[in-house]
Amino acid sequence: MPDTIALDRLRPADATLGLSGPLDGAAPVIVPGRLSLRPAADMARLALRGDPAALGAAFGLALPTQPCRAVASDGRSALWLGPDEWLLLASPGTLSADAAVASASVVDIGHRQIGLVLEGPGAVDALAAGCPLDLHPTAFPVGMCTRTVFGKAEIVLWREGAERFHMEVWRSFAAYVHGLLERAAACARGP
Repeated sequence: MPDTIALDRLRPADATLGLSGPLDGAAPVIVPGRLSLRPAADMARLALRGDPAALGAAFGLALPTQPCRAVASDGRSALWLGPDEWLLLASPGTLSADAAVASASVVDIGHRQIGLVLEGPGAVDALAAGCPLDLHPTAFPVGMCTRTVFGKAEIVLWREGAERFHMEVWRSFAAYVHGLLERAAACARGP
């Protein structure tokens, strides 16, 4: 019989998964002078697959074709996730999965995932607590994005600035990831 106690260790004890939202009531985590962790602003999310030129024209943003890169313009961001796959983020109500693009797949995934923003001089240390990537700026520069893991959850990680990271995580793992980041933040070294 499986050890059910082990499952309790995967999720922080104080994490709750409410029906209205996985992080409802979660206050931003702030370590003065080191880092802050907060949910990203509400945004529309589309998974795109197909020809980058046609998709870019349909959504008004030139999609990145260089692997593991992101572009942002006029409140819209496109993250390269594979040779013909992108994650498109934008303000709510500005995107529609109804765009007609020949030979393409456009899927609204806004219900599936949420964003977290981690920023400050301690952001890399907090991410290193659960992410196997080399996050040094020479290995993971500003504008780079990729699928990876944090703890036991799959995420999309995007370095928006020298000390600013945007993380996309499935809603069902949001409280788990937030809890791990909160613990890592509590261990952040002082200035």
